[in-house]
Parts: sequence; C-alpha cells; structure tokens
Amino acid sequence: MASEDVAGNIRNFYIRQNSTNAVSLDFEPDADYQFVEILEDRYRCAYCHLVLHNPYQTGCGHRFCQRCIVSLRERNSVPTCPVDKEIIKLSEVFKDNCCKREVLNLQVFCRNSPACKAKTSLGRYQMPIALPSDCAPHLTVPKSRKPEKDHLQQCLFESVQCTNEGCCEKILQRNLQEHLRLQCNYRKELCQYCNQLVTLINLKIHERTDCPDYPLICPHGCLQIILTKEVEEHVSVCPEVEIDCPYKQYGCSAKIKRGKLSEHVNVYLGEHMLQILDKNSQLEDQISDLYKNLEHKERKIQQLADKIKKCEREFGQFIQLYGKNSNLLASTQTLAIHMDKSACLETQVRQLLQMANQQQAVMEDLSNQHDAHLSVHRAQLNKNEERFKLLEGTSYNGKLIWKIVDYKMKKKEAMEGQCLSIFSQPFYTSRCGYRLSARAYLNGDGSGKGTHVSLYFVVMRGEFDSLLPWPFKQKVTLMLLDQSGKKNHITENFKADPNSSSFKRPEGELNVASGCPRFVAHTVLENAKSTYIRDDTFFVKVVVDLTDLEEL
Repeated sequence: MASEDVAGNIRNFYIRQNSTNAVSLDFEPDADYQFVEILEDRYRCAYCHLVLHNPYQTGCGHRFCQRCIVSLRERNSVPTCPVDKEIIKLSEVFKDNCCKREVLNLQVFCRNSPACKAKTSLGRYQMPIALPSDCAPHLTVPKSRKPEKDHLQQCLFESVQCTNEGCCEKILQRNLQEHLRLQCNYRKELCQYCNQLVTLINLKIHERTDCPDYPLICPHGCLQIILTKEVEEHVSVCPEVEIDCPYKQYGCSAKIKRGKLSEHVNVYLGEHMLQILDKNSQLEDQISDLYKNLEHKERKIQQLADKIKKCEREFGQFIQLYGKNSNLLASTQTLAIHMDKSACLETQVRQLLQMANQQQAVMEDLSNQHDAHLSVHRAQLNKNEERFKLLEGTSYNGKLIWKIVDYKMKKKEAMEGQCLSIFSQPFYTSRCGYRLSARAYLNGDGSGKGTHVSLYFVVMRGEFDSLLPWPFKQKVTLMLLDQSGKKNHITENFKADPNSSSFKRPEGELNVASGCPRFVAHTVLENAKSTYIRDDTFFVKVVVDLTDLEEL
C-alpha cells in the first residue's frame, strides 16, 4: 500500500516542482538532433533513450524525462525503474535542474547542415513557446518569459513559407526578400495603365477585364486605339457601328455602318422618291374619281329633289280635285299612292346623302395623307438640295475652307456628350487624288479636353486609292482664319509620319485622325475682342502641300 501511494503521487510532486521553478530555455523533445560530440549516456533517458527533457532523478540514481516518468506511472500501478527494477518512491524523486542546465548547454549542429555551418546550444536551437500536451492543465508560462529568436528563426538556410497571401512556396530564408520583391507571382505590382496595385498573377486578367485605362483597338473595326472606359462613348461616333436607317419610320429596315450612311441615304431616297411620286399620282387619280363620283351623286340628289317638288305639286292638285270630286274612295286611293311614292323618295334621298357624306370624309382623309407625304418629302428634297450644293463646293486642289456655324450650340452638345466631334465635307488633292477631311472637337480631345478646340486631319477611303502612292507623306497645314482682314491667322503644320497608321492606305471608311489636340484655347477663341469668331461662326483652313505629288 505504501508503494502505491508513492507511485500515485509522483505526478503531483514534479508538477509542483515545475510550477515554481520555470526556466527560460527549452527544446523540442522529439526532434532528431545532431550533437557536436557524441551524446553521453548520462544525458539519455533511461526509459526512451533520447536526450533528457526536463530530467527527473529517482532514488536508484537513474534519470528520466518528465513525460517518461509519468508514462511509467500510467502503465503500472507500482512503477519500477526499467534499469534495475527498483520501485520508484515519491520521497526519492526530484527534479534534476543541474542536469537540465548541462543538457540545454550541449552543442548541436544546425539541421540545415552542411549548408549551414552554425553550432548552437540545445536550449537556443529551437525554443517551443506552446506547452507540451502532456503537461497538467493548470501549468502556464510565466509572464516574465518573452519569446526570443532561436537559431532556426535566424538560419539563412531554413525553409520558410512565403508571406504573400495565396503563395504556397517554401524558400530558403536568405532568398525570402528577393522572392518577395522579384519572383513571387503573388506580389503586388502597379498596373502600368491605371496605377492600381494588383497581384502579379492577376495582372493580365485585370488589364483585360477591370482596368479602365487599358488601350484597345475599337471592337467594331475602325482600328482606332481607345481606352476601355471610352468604349461606350466611342460607339456614338465610330464609323463602323451599324445603326438604323434614319428613314426607318417610313419603312426602311436596313442596318448601315455610320460611315456609309450618306451613301445609303442617297440610294434609298432615289428609290423612295420614285415610289412617292408614283403613289402621289395614284392618289391624285383617286381624288379626281372621288370628285366625279361626288358630282354624280349631287346630280342624283338634285333629280330626287325635283321629283319631290313634282310630287308636292301633284299632291296640291289632288287636294284641289278632292274638293271638287264627289268620288271620295277614288280620291283616297290616289292620295295613298302619292304618299307611298313620297316616302320612298325620302328614303332614297337619305341614303344618297349618307353615301355622299361618307365618300367626302374618305376623300378628305386621303387629301390630308397626301399633304403630309408631300410635306415630308419637300423637307427631304430641301436637305438633299443642301447636300448637292455642298458636293458642288468640294475642293480638288488640296485646300479646304470649312465654315463652322452655331459654335456655342455645338460646343454645348460636345460638353453634354451628345456629339463629341464634327467632320468637314471631304476634299481632294486632285480629281483622282487622296480623299481627305478635317475633324474638330469643339470641347477638346485628349490633353486639350475642356480647355481647347482640337483639330485633326483625316485620311479617308477614296475611289482611286489603289492608284495612289502609300503611305501619305505630304506636309499639312491647319489654320484658324482671322476675320478682321489683318491675316493674323493661327497656324499649325506637320509632316505626315509614314510609320503612323493614320497615313497608311485606309482599310475602313477613314483612318485614325492626326493633328493638334490643343489647336486653339477657348479663352483665345471666345475672347470678346477675338477676331477669329463672328456671329457665332469661325473658319478653318486646311492646306496640303502638293509638292512632288504627281497627278494621275
């Protein structure tokens, strides 16, 4: 019974010792350590034969790890020393702090040897901060103890986890900073377009899907380079976007590219005008027939009215005869016959009047429709007449005089995003030469947006492009004309860059415009003393140098 009491109180004894004598150094008991010198038997546990961890000494002189002596108690009701089979008595068991200090000062090689040449004491090799799982629940680390860096935390050859979120790579500690800075696919990098910090592995996806400043070629095929955030705005001016025919309400269901709209409208109007003229002729014939029919009905009504008057006269004569005639029955029968005729005539007259009113209403509706059609086509003919006048004024000598009217209204439309830019009429270097035009952003474009009028030169697709030399290489002069007569014109000129896509042979309706985003400041143009704008109108002149340009 005494032996059982001794064995049963072993745990409480060394727990009490531990709780009052905390040490500042420790090591992981199950690690495979490589000692600088061969480990002596006096530093090995008599039970597990590993290096002693928190050693305790029994009365028989043998040393055990703390957890091993606990294990002996749990396995046997009467614990005995596995070396000499002596019963382990509580009164003879004590914590061997002297041996513990010697063990903690044993020198070991780094586990990353031979790359790492360091030697360190076992206590400083890798200090655990968490308590061992087999300690009593009430054991705590003293508040005075602070975690210190052990050798493995500083070893340059220790494999460590990359600290970037999402990266699972393990890297030697000496290479960690270089990995974080240059190699890790999960490091943060600045997007070259929008300057946002993006994880490197997601950078390409960010550029294609999220970056608002990523430049891309117009998805509709006009080859202009635009920013992702400007795609919707560009759609309103892109010459390759298909739009409804402006005469959709009159029956045209065609979808036409904006750049070919003018050509389509001319063709449609030519065909539609023939149909309108034919319909007008048919309507005029129908109206003429209705008028003739109405005149015929009116004649019939007049004839019926005459018959009624005749019946009334006969009826009056009958009354006179009735007074003189003694044969009452014959007179009554004659009267009845005349009354029946009169009623029949009245019915016919009502029917004819109703038919005449209906036909007159139909005729008025047709006449109103005819007038409406004529008004619409009269307006379209006026527009076409203006267009033909414009075509008649087309220049074929490489010079354009562009009159821009209603400046304030058009600038306001540009500021509100309704119409960002306007195009001039086309002009040519010769009858069979390059087809060109000018493009103006009244509220500015690019670096001149909101502060300047931007003016650009545009090379358009022409009928004779296959016969002309490409790329376009001529010198171009852009001018804002002084309307005071003093010729203080504002002038910008440039030589066409043969390597720019703006001057190659057009594959679409027109090339990307090239010119001056800061052509003239709003403050200069809108100044009260400005001589460049009069009556809300200003003039732009474009001159192409025809030197060395051969005519076909």
